[in-house]
Amino acid sequence: MELIKHECGVAMVRLLRPLEYYKDKYGTELYGLNKLYLLMEKEHNRGQEAAGIGCVKMDVEPGKEYIFRERAEGASAIQQIFEIAHRSIDSARRHGEQPPFVGEVYMGHLRYSTTGRSGLNYVHPFMRRNNWSARNMLLCGNFNMTNVDEIFAQITATGQHPRLYADTFILLEQLGHALDRENERLFGIHHAAGETGMTLATSIARELNTANMLRRCAPTWDGGYVICSIIGNGDMLAMRDPKGIRPAFYYADDEVVVVASERPVIQTAFDLRTSQVNELRPGSAIIVDRDGTWRIEQILPEADNKRCSFERIYFSRGSDADIYRERKALGRLLVPQVLEAIGHDEENTVFSFIPNTAEVAFHGLIEGLEDFLINKKITDIQSLVSSGELDREHLERILMQRIRREKIAIKDIKLRTFIAEGASRDDLASHVYDVTYGCVRSGSDNLVVIDDSIVRGTTLRQSIIRILDRLHPRKIVVVSSAPQVRYPDCYGIDMSRMAEFIAFRAAVELLKERGMESRLQEVYDLCKSQEHLPKEEVVNYVKLIYEPFTEAEISSKIAQMLTPAGTQAEVEIVYQSLQGLHEAIPGHPGDWYFSGNYPTPGGNRLVNHAFINYYEGRSEAR
Repeated sequence: MELIKHECGVAMVRLLRPLEYYKDKYGTELYGLNKLYLLMEKEHNRGQEAAGIGCVKMDVEPGKEYIFRERAEGASAIQQIFEIAHRSIDSARRHGEQPPFVGEVYMGHLRYSTTGRSGLNYVHPFMRRNNWSARNMLLCGNFNMTNVDEIFAQITATGQHPRLYADTFILLEQLGHALDRENERLFGIHHAAGETGMTLATSIARELNTANMLRRCAPTWDGGYVICSIIGNGDMLAMRDPKGIRPAFYYADDEVVVVASERPVIQTAFDLRTSQVNELRPGSAIIVDRDGTWRIEQILPEADNKRCSFERIYFSRGSDADIYRERKALGRLLVPQVLEAIGHDEENTVFSFIPNTAEVAFHGLIEGLEDFLINKKITDIQSLVSSGELDREHLERILMQRIRREKIAIKDIKLRTFIAEGASRDDLASHVYDVTYGCVRSGSDNLVVIDDSIVRGTTLRQSIIRILDRLHPRKIVVVSSAPQVRYPDCYGIDMSRMAEFIAFRAAVELLKERGMESRLQEVYDLCKSQEHLPKEEVVNYVKLIYEPFTEAEISSKIAQMLTPAGTQAEVEIVYQSLQGLHEAIPGHPGDWYFSGNYPTPGGNRLVNHAFINYYEGRSEAR
């Protein structure tokens, strides 16, 4: 029901054959650019605030451009940058010039901002310029670093002067410095051998070892990341964090090496089977050298698995075979709680889903309910048989029982609620969805709707519950396929302010109601006492806010807080359990949003900082 923004999506394409090969086989030398466009469009769900592309053309004579970049902001950014690229290509061809964006190495990036920073300066890819081809760099990624201050201190200690304090800028400077050191290493070797001029430059470009660059920098990184880079000499790399927090997949054959944030994106763009697309292992990097040879190198040891569960619940495309199966399992595992919420009165209950992203979990819920109903029918028939009362009328009544499923809400129009304020804004928001009338029996039916997650609750309060109440159900049950989101994310999702979470606000209200408000001050003092400790020693004391209450108590309070005044139906909110989450998604145990168990030391420091900001009335995320 509420858009949660994810940072970000990446795509890389490395052509392994001469451009003429693709023109002869596929009819265009823009094969790589076209595939990049398809990958980015298929990943559009991962970033709709901005987009950027980069390209490196190899073996270009001095005096000619060989690195190209285009960036744009807005929901149509992908279309804008590719239209610009194609116009510039057409213009160059008309004038008999070398066309831009026609090269062997491509990268693309889709951005969602999580830090409040906006503007073209913050749009990936970032570029580092130098007259030596092997010192140029394009950088993009899906990452947030939790220890930017430490990295900043490290690079300024070397004499560097970053022009902005943001993790992408600082990583560009850090990696750029390491790239310079690698160049200097090779310069020393070949200059001592008597090489000079372009011969020396060519030797450096040919022998550059980008793994050395990563091994110099990566041990300082704390966070979730997939970092992608193209070097001006044509080398390409993508590295994943050692706990696997952020996702990355790749495919390689004798024509192309491809990297993207999601498996089905590569499958669709290159018409592949699931087994042909590989997951990039945590801590490893896929590296393609200038000559087209590629390899997987373990840059950091693979650590304990903390792959992000929210990726599976919400962010990644549901067309992935494993994700589809997991989302159905999330719905199925909610059956006992849903039956309890409706008093096991499935005959007088209508089931639906809002929004469309919850549809797969809805199918799982329905399948689980149908299994329950089949077992119930078997039990009822056995009871009739044993009592001798089995006849056609009784049998027909039992067999005709069905789970009632309907398409209750349709997002009919996109209302521009920013034109209104206060109550009028809420009134407009309450009309964003249209409802299907006649599906719910007024005053007698329960209405169950499943959502993939309930984080802030704003849309529930302002529109969804109002809309559902128009159907006059006896009870509205809103079901979340994810557990209660209690803690900020600091690895790439825009959930960073404590006051944004309805679960946190509910816990605070419960503390106040029960005369335990002093706990807020206690937690604040504990958080403040750790501000100057090394991140490895910091404890997540925000957990103490939730400690006095059961999940059911917090869910009940959330329902109370999100029910608009004047609602006629009873409202209950049901959340997935942590146990259910891990049962449905066993391969992705990263659950810090729900449990507060952060996968890296920097997470504990940032959650405490988020609480300090809340308590002091400051709104910044970091």
